[in-house]
Amino acid sequence: MAVSQDLADRVRAVLAPRAPFEERTMFGGLAFLVDGRMAVAISGDALMVRLGTGGRTAALERGARPMTMGTRTMAGWVVVDGPRLADTRELDAWVETGLQAARTARPRPPR
Repeated sequence: MAVSQDLADRVRAVLAPRAPFEERTMFGGLAFLVDGRMAVAISGDALMVRLGTGGRTAALERGARPMTMGTRTMAGWVVVDGPRLADTRELDAWVETGLQAARTARPRPPR
């Protein structure tokens, strides 16, 4: 599925003043990493958002849906569909959620 370039540009604009970030093509989409950890990613016109501990219920109440890969539900992640991201403040809030979760995530062990 093609990545929405409009959404990618909007995510870049939200992240740029907040933190240095890098972009990587992952999972057939475009991931945005902060401090080497994925904060958000785009697949089509949807935003995948990393959650902090205990953030799942609140995220689902805000209109996100569980993130699945195949038949597996990904703990710690939700998907926000494109129409919910039309409002810049809504996009800003979701990117901030992912950014905070990435910043507080445990470091990955070296490979």
